[in-house]
Amino acid sequence: MIDARDLDFDKENGLLPAIAQDYKTGEVLMLAYMNRQAWEETLKTGKVHYWSRSRNKLWLKGETSGHVQLLKNAYVDCDLDAILVKVDQLGGAACHKGYRSCFYREVQEGALVRIAEPVFDPKEIYGK
Repeated sequence: MIDARDLDFDKENGLLPAIAQDYKTGEVLMLAYMNRQAWEETLKTGKVHYWSRSRNKLWLKGETSGHVQLLKNAYVDCDLDAILVKVDQLGGAACHKGYRSCFYREVQEGALVRIAEPVFDPKEIYGK
């Protein structure tokens, strides 16, 4: 049996892609990256953690916005180098731009078309 801590973090400079999916609807909410610390904190706390590449630090999803992701199930691919977390997305939005999903644009005839409306105003939460 393979231990859940035995993911192959030696690939990709210690960061593995992690897809967050709504556990009820199957909607893909976001793609982020986890290092070993983020993975272990997620398993330990039941709240999803990622590695912020822009801030170069561990990041509890929702630590600023309150839009925390509660872990319902976790899956790992056959090569032990990609993660799928099924989550209960609190606060209604996963995207820092205010949308429920980071995938709020669809490619239509070569153009990006917004297919969703924002759930919140990021300026009110992040002050940016």
